[in-house]
Amino acid sequence: MNEYNGAEYVKRTQRDYSYTFKLNVVREIESGALSMNAAQRKYGIQGNATVSTWLRKYGSLDWENKSQLTLAKSPEQKLLELEQKVRLLEKQKKELENRVERSDKKVILFDMMIDIAEEEFKIPIRKKSLPEQSIDSKSKKKSH
Repeated sequence: MNEYNGAEYVKRTQRDYSYTFKLNVVREIESGALSMNAAQRKYGIQGNATVSTWLRKYGSLDWENKSQLTLAKSPEQKLLELEQKVRLLEKQKKELENRVERSDKKVILFDMMIDIAEEEFKIPIRKKSLPEQSIDSKSKKKSH
């Protein structure tokens, strides 16, 4: 059998990876105890991208951008990003306008259905709202 630092090599299947197992592997790598390849060999993890996926998903470090330096974006890059954001916002605005239009049409349709039902069955469906009080009666109440 293959051995790794005295630990027995165990070949695993995809279903063997529990949540706690994944967190333990990630913790060992982030603490510096193991490299990704060493963890893969030690625990018999099959796929090459499996451990890096766990690090991105469950880890506390930014494994996407391994370098500490962030390069300043050129004005052209900033402009392109802003244009993409504008296009996304315009698309979202159009979708919301479509939803509002559909909602307005539904309200009109429901009102028509209620009107028809009230006429057909001769029963009031809508609640009668109280009339607004006039300004004169409000001012009389306050003065008393």
